[in-house]
Amino acid sequence: MSESANTNACSARDKIKTLDQLAELAQQAQATGLKVVLCHGVFDLLHMGHVRHLEVAKREGDMLIVTVSADAFVNKGPGRPIFPDTIRAEMLAAVGYVDWVGINHSMSAETVLNAVKPDVYVKGSDYENPDDDVTGKIQSERDTIESHGGKLVFTRDVTFSSSSLINRYFDVYDPPLRDYLDQARAENALPQILEMIEKVKNFKVLLVGDTIIDEYQYVSTLGKSPKENMIATLFENKELFAGGVIAAANHVAEFCAKVDILTVLGEGDPHDSLVRQALKPNVGLTALYRPDAPTTRKCRFVEPNYMRKLFEVYHMDDSPAGDSMTDSFNQRLAERIQDYDLVLVTDFGHGCIQPSTIELMADKARYLAVNAQSNSANMGFNLITKYPRADYICIDAPEARMAVRSKNEDLSLIASDLLPRKIRNSRVILTHGKHGCVTYQQERGSHRIPAFTKTVVDTVGAGDAFLAITSPLVAAGGRMDHVGFVGNAAGAIKVGIVGHRSSVEKAPLVKFITTLLK
Repeated sequence: MSESANTNACSARDKIKTLDQLAELAQQAQATGLKVVLCHGVFDLLHMGHVRHLEVAKREGDMLIVTVSADAFVNKGPGRPIFPDTIRAEMLAAVGYVDWVGINHSMSAETVLNAVKPDVYVKGSDYENPDDDVTGKIQSERDTIESHGGKLVFTRDVTFSSSSLINRYFDVYDPPLRDYLDQARAENALPQILEMIEKVKNFKVLLVGDTIIDEYQYVSTLGKSPKENMIATLFENKELFAGGVIAAANHVAEFCAKVDILTVLGEGDPHDSLVRQALKPNVGLTALYRPDAPTTRKCRFVEPNYMRKLFEVYHMDDSPAGDSMTDSFNQRLAERIQDYDLVLVTDFGHGCIQPSTIELMADKARYLAVNAQSNSANMGFNLITKYPRADYICIDAPEARMAVRSKNEDLSLIASDLLPRKIRNSRVILTHGKHGCVTYQQERGSHRIPAFTKTVVDTVGAGDAFLAITSPLVAAGGRMDHVGFVGNAAGAIKVGIVGHRSSVEKAPLVKFITTLLK
């Protein structure tokens, strides 16, 4: 280590600085003619590959600064990082090659690059081929470092994978999941799954179904009212999300080139601007406006500290749409239904989809994926069996049991035998919450796939994310056990998101799957 590069640090913890402090240290060093080198990453499990990487990086200059991604920005899926950012920073600071360490509280390294303005930015050889960079960020990072007169350098020494080492030597998964992942690795499932995901990138998808406005009223409890048998609460703030078919379309849009929506909004309270502003750029919206009705809004009162939902209030008119509205809806649908690789139905049973609409989709769709959801407003009345045909059915276990009127049969039997007796279909996934999912296709039989996380922030929309992301994969001919794997990963990510604050994005999902199967 150059003596002038680091003269103030007495211990590993003394090397850990804020981003502003790192920027000042770099500027002072460069003013004296020293060359500043930056490395950035997760560094979840410090290993020999990292040590060699840092050794080579230090040879590129005089001062080596290393930054780690803050915990909130580690896109390796639920349960990661294993070690919190403060511990990861201290481990790096203990390495002799490293002069200073910081924690990056932003999505990418560009924030650090713009602050520190290093002369050299060093990455591992696994980022050298842009086609292998699932995040798509390496080019923007190259542009950023070069805009400050620096250069990007790749190391080519011994490499290890932190995820592989964690999967192999750390007991981070329950035995059923550990055994399942070991089997998937033995079958070399990862390249097959990644290839399956890439196959749908040019798909055109039409989503048909109910728009729902999900409102979260955040309240703190004050205690029991002294004069009434109820709990009093204090309003804090609220959030409105475009849910239902809108949220599902945004999930699909992360994976498919062109996505369109056909839905109904309420003329009385349409929330039109909220809906349209929520859409991703590659999502088109065709909305019919139902007179004398609001857009369905589900208002949940939520204790924000633990995201506990206290109760909810529905604002809606779920009576059947009139003949004129249904005819207009069906006409729009008939004009375009055969233009799409996939028609995906999110049927919440709130009046948007009528029997004639079902008949049209079952008859004309090239590939039809369906979820008919049971909820508080339609329990027992919105069953999947009202669809005479679906190429892919994705419903949860209680919905499946109600559809076949079986309380105790094994889910594998329901998927493989009892449901096909009620509805013509070829592929089924039954989601089962903390128990994962059951998949079925005639050629491969049924498979049980464990859940990938126990950390649940909010379950709203998790089933819709599962449906939305898996449907194109099924339409593309993916193996159902592989499709279920992707669905479980998507669900694990979604239950960590409050409401519909964000969609399940392709890059983090691919990174999570890769992390699981390394």
